[in-house]
Amino acid sequence: MFLHLKNVLTTDELAHARSSLTAQAPWIAGSSSAGGQAVQQKNNEQLSQDSDASRELQALVLRAVQRDPLFFSAALPKRIFNPLFNRYSGDSNFYGEHVDGAVLHSGATQQWVRTDISCTLFLAQPEEYEGGELVIRETLGERRIKLAAGDLIMYPGNTVHQVLPVTQGVRLASFFWVESMVRSTEQRKMLFDMDMALLKLRASVGERDPSVVGLTGTYHNLLRLWADV
Repeated sequence: MFLHLKNVLTTDELAHARSSLTAQAPWIAGSSSAGGQAVQQKNNEQLSQDSDASRELQALVLRAVQRDPLFFSAALPKRIFNPLFNRYSGDSNFYGEHVDGAVLHSGATQQWVRTDISCTLFLAQPEEYEGGELVIRETLGERRIKLAAGDLIMYPGNTVHQVLPVTQGVRLASFFWVESMVRSTEQRKMLFDMDMALLKLRASVGERDPSVVGLTGTYHNLLRLWADV
């Protein structure tokens, strides 16, 4: 499932994040965190996870996504891999086609996280850089994604994807993965669609209508059946 979440960061949060990710920030080679296949494809910079700036921004991003009701409804998060931050510019400007590792170890929480869902939070405005589209391969073609700063894209963690070369300017982003309480993408999408339908039904007939009560019960029974917590 693909989902575009708008304005995940507030104006102040975005400004703070951008001010912390200048060229003088403690950037290291992005390949330092890549797996065996991806390391050959990854040519960008990544904020050092051991830095104060990284720890502060990780907390900022986690607070932002955890207060977003659409994020929770779509992801049903069990664990969230500590957010990372990357920079594409100059000679370190692309990340070729790759598949993310199925299970990754989070240094911040010392937990293994199954990568059911991949997330990219854009921190630079589209007009600030040329190229740099996130390209995700699908069965019938590909999606090219370049969002406004502060917006987030959620997509399946098992997809082949890449970031095209940035030919001018600087592309900044945060990226992380979610292990969902519901492993199956199809079941997770069904629950999300039902939750969105429930919101519309509540708005039209009210919370006490028998149809709302019944459908809410069905949603929670399915979640109870499928969730692994």
